[in-house]
Amino acid sequence: MIGLQERIEKHIEALSQFTATPGKGTTRLTYSKEDLQAREYLKEKMREYGLEVREDGLGNIFSRVEGTLKDAPSVLIGSHFDSVPNGGSYDGPTGVVAALEVAGLFLKNRLKPKYPLEVVAMIEEEGTRFGGGLMGSRGIVGLLGEEEFLRLQDKDGVTTEEAMKRIGLDPSLSKKRDPKTMKAFLELHIEQGPILEEKGIPIGMVEAIVGLTQLEVTVKGQAGHAGTTPMNRRADALVAAANMIARFPEIASSEGEGTVITTGRLNVWPNGANVIPDKVVFTVDIRSGKEEHVLHAVEEVIGLIEAYNGNGIETSVQQQLYMPPKAMNQEIISLFKEKCSELNLPYCSINSGAGHDAMVMSEVTDVAMLFIPSKNGLSHCPEEWSDAKEIANATAILYEAAKTLTEAE
Repeated sequence: MIGLQERIEKHIEALSQFTATPGKGTTRLTYSKEDLQAREYLKEKMREYGLEVREDGLGNIFSRVEGTLKDAPSVLIGSHFDSVPNGGSYDGPTGVVAALEVAGLFLKNRLKPKYPLEVVAMIEEEGTRFGGGLMGSRGIVGLLGEEEFLRLQDKDGVTTEEAMKRIGLDPSLSKKRDPKTMKAFLELHIEQGPILEEKGIPIGMVEAIVGLTQLEVTVKGQAGHAGTTPMNRRADALVAAANMIARFPEIASSEGEGTVITTGRLNVWPNGANVIPDKVVFTVDIRSGKEEHVLHAVEEVIGLIEAYNGNGIETSVQQQLYMPPKAMNQEIISLFKEKCSELNLPYCSINSGAGHDAMVMSEVTDVAMLFIPSKNGLSHCPEEWSDAKEIANATAILYEAAKTLTEAE
């Protein structure tokens, strides 16, 4: 029988094949053909390992090792399996594969947990298709309501409900989960930065996750002919948007304390080479380790955007997501540290500059995260890579911690 490291390598390699951009990284949008392929692979492996499998009304996948206590809350382990466009093979799937292997080890070693152990593979963490991000976990904890979920559309006007039905999912199933059914949530993730690799340390104990918000800004102007409309008679939506975006780095720098502001997506209409743009929609991602800096930066950004109203320009701002900074559960972190010492694995404390499903799950249950090194600190690109040996080491920590948390014998 092949070992843990080899199984992890095989899973990640298999999942990397389910991409809309072969040879140009992983592009796996939620409820796409590639989502369905990855979903079928994960469910097949879960059943192969002897796990019960179900999907909820969001399309999150759950598999379960039953506990001996009646109606006891579960210890959940997992991450997400969607991607950014032309991303890597490790962001998300690493945590799903590790969770699958933890459950597999429970069954292989015939452990009998008192509290159920559940593997969860979540959808739309990245927000690439429907915006906002963290959709699977927000639905589970009730931060994304049924009506809001059904209103969401992708850039082509396809709703979540339509997209789900196209791949055979049932949006009428329950989405929110009773918090009383969750004892803890554990997530393994690649660091997506250079710290662990530079320090030569294989395990990062995540102490806190950065606060973040995502805004969608719409700027409306007036279309016109590029050659016949004088410069002083124009209401150019793209020029207005570009001027706003150019000021965001200045706002982030003045805020300090590690505050960052990013415009990652920008769409222009009518998008003709010889037409003055009459509409621009762009995103603004604002992050900081302290909530007051996130809130103040949002206020400054909105104030700047609103200052452009007038002279044929009209702006509007919609907040798609807001999550305050989140501290992880110290008792579980202590448990992780104890297991690292037993396994002779060095570790260090680290904060996460990226948002994760763990920060959402911390709204309703005890949560902890582990990071493993990312080669050259790269992520969200085809070059993203982490060593399967280090994933296996972190999986061993999760396994030992899960045994304690489920009181398995």
